[in-house]
Amino acid sequence: MSSHLLSVDSLSRDRVDHLLRVAARMEPIAQRRKVTRVLEGAVLGNLFFEASTRTRVSFHAAFCRLGGSVCDTTGFTFSSMAKGESLYDTSRVMSGYCDAIVMRHPEQGSVAEFAAATNVPVINGGDGPGEHPSQALLDLYTIDKEFTRLGKSLAGAHVLMTGDLKYGRTVHSLIKLLSLYAPMRITLVAPPGLEMPSQLIDLVVSRGHRVEQRESLADDYADVDVVYTTRIQKERFTAEMSEGFSLSRDFTVDRAFLDRRCGRDTLVMHPLPRDSRPEANDLDVDLNGDPRLAIFRQTDNGIPVRMAIFATLLQVEELIEQDLRPVRWFVPRRLGVDDATS
Repeated sequence: MSSHLLSVDSLSRDRVDHLLRVAARMEPIAQRRKVTRVLEGAVLGNLFFEASTRTRVSFHAAFCRLGGSVCDTTGFTFSSMAKGESLYDTSRVMSGYCDAIVMRHPEQGSVAEFAAATNVPVINGGDGPGEHPSQALLDLYTIDKEFTRLGKSLAGAHVLMTGDLKYGRTVHSLIKLLSLYAPMRITLVAPPGLEMPSQLIDLVVSRGHRVEQRESLADDYADVDVVYTTRIQKERFTAEMSEGFSLSRDFTVDRAFLDRRCGRDTLVMHPLPRDSRPEANDLDVDLNGDPRLAIFRQTDNGIPVRMAIFATLLQVEELIEQDLRPVRWFVPRRLGVDDATS
């Protein structure tokens, strides 16, 4: 892995496997059983010029759990970019303050432009419809953990991706990451006009995977191992696309779909946020409490994975075990009311 994490394209299969192994070693810290201060004194710059809850806070929490501190900037209004400052100038200034930088920006390629001006490690927290490499890593980590629990293998798995596959940067990164592994079957189901970019499909097929495109979820998906659904990214629509766009229930993943169309151990994943309003037709809340719903285990996995990214980029992954202490505060056995007890 280079000094930055900007795209899944920079990751080899060996580097991905290494990151996932480091993430597994971070679990006691992420689960609040152990404490480490291996990044004590280090400062993270968290630059988010687009709305975020999970990514921003989980990167913040991951850095803090390694003993570092965090400086946050959210939105253009509260940054010097509102005064016309360039990405180059902002990058150089922040490099003088911080030891690592996470950046989210609404324009594709902007984070790479920012990273080109600094030698301080930069992590892409999402660049418009481009990529979201850390999300893809935590998604793969989640799939691997869930498959281990279920006695399944990634080789030959059947993954269904549905929702906004055109603007959904999470699926762009994930499909490229999955393509590094043994051949599998990937089914793509998107509303008209929101299909997966053809160049990504061509890449995955060239690596020996079977890719199939369907028009709706009203089919038999009993052999699907993972349903990965995404929110419709209306904020990225052109004016022409927004005009008259509507989404039918045919693209909604809910309990009825799982019970009628999928297997008993099919996993449901979503990068979140999901739009829980009744008219949204996103991942339905009627799956809350269903063990097949992995979305909260997925978000929890973001902490050890992002800790692993920091530890690897800042070259402290071999020091973690030397600096562990038990936690001293109360930690509940269940984080959510629907969670199974550990």
